[in-house]
Amino acid sequence: MNTNNFAFEAAFGTATQLPASTLTEVAFAGRSNVGKSSLLNCLLRRKALARVSGTPGKTITVNFYSNGQIRLADLPGYGYAKRSHSEIRRFGELMEGYFGGQRNLALVVQLIDIRHAPSKDDQAMLTFLREHELPYIVVLTKADKLKPMAFAKRMEEIPHEVGDPGAALIPFSSETGRGRDELWAAIGDACL
Repeated sequence: MNTNNFAFEAAFGTATQLPASTLTEVAFAGRSNVGKSSLLNCLLRRKALARVSGTPGKTITVNFYSNGQIRLADLPGYGYAKRSHSEIRRFGELMEGYFGGQRNLALVVQLIDIRHAPSKDDQAMLTFLREHELPYIVVLTKADKLKPMAFAKRMEEIPHEVGDPGAALIPFSSETGRGRDELWAAIGDACL
């Protein structure tokens, strides 16, 4: 797939603003600071298409990127404690609006930091995906941060931690590009 054609399309902060789904969509979900923006930049071979911040919780909108055939949806990060009650409520409504709408959703890419067990929010998201029978894969970000022994141990533990021993797991590093081709292959398979 030619990734050079992807461009930022639009950002939406409330459920009522979300446009109709006219293309096949792949959504990227995960907690704040898990590396969604870095992953998207690596995936699309761009340095700053998706804005990266060292401060968690900066993505507060659904950001769409498209190549005219596929739309990538960068969902706001969840689990960031320093949000007001109104922001948390808006976030919940935005996610309900996204997942509850008539989306042409081919795949949800659930990001989890390989170095840590899935958080309660990660578990809740995985349960939501399974209960709603949404197709998903788990991408394990920051794979370059572990030494080989620790990496092997985490790869054994994670299938049990996510509650789905058969879940597709893709170790990913935005620094080295590890997992980029595997993720594109999974996206391509889901979008066919």
